[in-house]
Amino acid sequence: MSADRERVVLAYSGGLDTSVAIGWLAEQTGADVIAVAIDVGQGGEDMDDIRKRALACGAADAEVVDARAEFAADYCVPALTANALYMDRYPLVSALSRPLIVDHLVRVAREKGASMLSHGCTARATTRCGSRRASPRWPRHQGARPGPDSGMTRDKAIAFAADKGLPIDVTSKSPYSIDQNLWGRAVETGHLENIWNGPWEDVYEYTADPALPREPDELVISFTNGVPTAVDGTQKTPLEIITELNQRAGAQGVGRLDLVEDRLVGIKSREVYEAPGAIALIAAHQEMENVCVERDLARFKRQAEQRWAELVYDGLWFSPLKRPSTRSSPRPQRT
Repeated sequence: MSADRERVVLAYSGGLDTSVAIGWLAEQTGADVIAVAIDVGQGGEDMDDIRKRALACGAADAEVVDARAEFAADYCVPALTANALYMDRYPLVSALSRPLIVDHLVRVAREKGASMLSHGCTARATTRCGSRRASPRWPRHQGARPGPDSGMTRDKAIAFAADKGLPIDVTSKSPYSIDQNLWGRAVETGHLENIWNGPWEDVYEYTADPALPREPDELVISFTNGVPTAVDGTQKTPLEIITELNQRAGAQGVGRLDLVEDRLVGIKSREVYEAPGAIALIAAHQEMENVCVERDLARFKRQAEQRWAELVYDGLWFSPLKRPSTRSSPRPQRT
């Protein structure tokens, strides 16, 4: 990296949009681009392969972060204890990962002396607001993104990649827009835009068809102070528990959601979700609270849960109203 050039940190997924963004940002800003790929349990390609692709696409530097355990313990568990379901149904699959991603972008920006953050999300995604209201540790709310807002359509992105000789395979494209992580999977666009169209089975990946006959799978989840700590008597970490519940509940067809969602930007959007682990854990946690939480406290908690979910959905994880309930003990500050 050049010592006299500005630096921009890009949230990098390894796909077409963010790979094109590396060269586009360098041309538009004259800055060195630092790509940061963060593993929040989305699966897919090896993270080191993604790092190498970022460098091959022109990044001045690239970093990969295995944040799965952090995501499970510091983001999914608070959502679970809050029984967080936006519109009483959506377990905040994408919204939960955004503050974690932004926090790591800010960390890298501070370490590398960068002045800008960048991402490849669409204007209708709540991510945009989440990154703009990024983190109390990021004083400069600057950002840049190549995408529909900048005139960078998919066809133009493909042409840009071909012109620059970027190592990106653009021969196949899913008809859906998909975002997934440890807490679940979100699917939109394609034929799903018409709310009269039922989801085809190819929409789903985390769950089996719930209509198929199968043997039941009975399990026991143990909680300590509201946090899941064991499955069938075996002590496990939050990451291990969510991973196991994704597999076992998903095999039973648990966790499929289909709703018309009230987006932050004022539109309604048809969304299909799979969240087997999240739905199974929240259901178990709610039943446990029904047994042991006093009536008036339970009534108030339901109101607080709804507001908590709305704050997270709206990209306000770091807001003063949200922050006190983020975790049970103070979080060490990154330097």
